[in-house]
Amino acid sequence: MTTTGDEELDSQQLGPRWQDATPRERLALIRDFRHQPLTPRQARRIRIVVAAFFMAVAAAVLVVRLGDQPSVLVVGVYGAALIVCGVVIELSRKGRTRVAMWLLGAGLLAVAGAEQLLRTL
Repeated sequence: MTTTGDEELDSQQLGPRWQDATPRERLALIRDFRHQPLTPRQARRIRIVVAAFFMAVAAAVLVVRLGDQPSVLVVGVYGAALIVCGVVIELSRKGRTRVAMWLLGAGLLAVAGAEQLLRTL
C-alpha cells in the first residue's frame, strides 16, 4: 500500500482541511505542502550543516595531506579553510546567510587554487 503522505500531512496543521477534502483537493494540498519555500530558520540550518560538512572535509584532507607532504603551507591553507567554514557558520547563525554562502564559495575556490599552487611547488 503506497501512501501519499497522509499521515505526515495530517499532523502538519492541515487536520480540518484534510479531513473534509475530496481526493482531488487532497492532492492539491499535498502539492502545495511540498512546494513551500524554506523558512529562514530552515535555510540557516541547512547552510550551517553545509559549512560543517566542508569543515569536516577540510580537516580530513588536512590529515591526509600532512601524511603525504608535511608542510607549514599545507597547514596554513587548510587552517584558513577551517577558519572560513567557522566564520560561515557564525554568519549563518546571525542570519547573514547570503553573505555566508558567498564567503563559503569564495573560500573554497581560494583553497582549491592554493591547493593547485602547492602541488606545483
